[in-house]
Amino acid sequence: MTVVPPALDKTRMNQALEVSIHIGLAFLVAAACLLILRPFVPLLAWGIIIAVAAYPAFKKLQKLLGGRGVWASVALTLALLAVLIVPVALLADSLIGGVQSVTAHIKSGAPIIPPPPSSIAGWPLIGAPLARLWLLASRDLSELVREFAPQIKGALPGVLSATAGLGGTVLQLLLSVVVAGVLLANAKPAYEMTRSLFDRIFDEKGLEFQELVGSTIRSVTFGIIGVAVIQSFFAAIGFLVVGLPAFGLWAVLFLIAAVLQFGMLVLIPAVIYVFATAGTTKAVIFLIWCIIVGLMDNVLKPILLGRGVAVPIVVVFLGAIGGFVAMGIIGLFVGAIVLSVGYKLFVAWLEEDSSRMTHGASG
Repeated sequence: MTVVPPALDKTRMNQALEVSIHIGLAFLVAAACLLILRPFVPLLAWGIIIAVAAYPAFKKLQKLLGGRGVWASVALTLALLAVLIVPVALLADSLIGGVQSVTAHIKSGAPIIPPPPSSIAGWPLIGAPLARLWLLASRDLSELVREFAPQIKGALPGVLSATAGLGGTVLQLLLSVVVAGVLLANAKPAYEMTRSLFDRIFDEKGLEFQELVGSTIRSVTFGIIGVAVIQSFFAAIGFLVVGLPAFGLWAVLFLIAAVLQFGMLVLIPAVIYVFATAGTTKAVIFLIWCIIVGLMDNVLKPILLGRGVAVPIVVVFLGAIGGFVAMGIIGLFVGAIVLSVGYKLFVAWLEEDSSRMTHGASG
């Protein structure tokens, strides 16, 4: 039995104590940094996501501008800001127009909601209650409000909170685009820093996992959000053509629902309204248009989701949807990235274990 000298044992204890102190100080510094940066974490996260998603377009634009990275980042930032501002302006204009129309109807004494067609009462299941509520709203909207006052009162705080949250999200996205432009203007130093970080964490597989994170962000951007935007664009065209009231608000609701993967649920009441208020031919055409819009993701998603990602599409999709349920919009990306990285680590572990067993058997 080896006896450890007291001096050596004391030296080891001092070293362990010193290491513990260093770890504790490092933890405190990291916690303090996170506490200070906490208000800016969503902004920085969105800026990084937008920058990574827009990087291929930035490289092409930089090449067209003769390698001028700063000018390319400025041009791309302005383009992205326009993409965000124009739909918001159209939505605001649609809402203002709707409020003005309602105000004019109230002042003139005209009914705000037209009476329902007689055919609605004959619809199976929903026909009778829908006709009753619609008729009540067309005759006396205040009576309908009084009838559903408890439900409206309970839902009002949530609606106001969601409205304020939507405004905050739009402002955050606008600022995130600016942050993304700054990151793209300094793309080379940012790439080298992230490369060093991934090499530090994943060793020789650092480059592989860095490319995996980048391709996953672009896959989710184009495969889920991009498809939802495309569907919303065509849905908004249909809403506008059939004269759906406040079509901009309908388009925004459809966009949110499409990101959540149930956009068809927003189209159902729109179709019901058009069948009740428009001619049969027009309503049938709108129904066919809505079916096409709703089925677009079945064609576009397999093409765009998982493009360039070295993991199965189902892993990216499950990670994005699960992340959204757990963390909100930012979870679309965080969930997809975490599940993709976890999948790659699991596969690497299986391959390493299989290789070890093969070498053992051959030895």
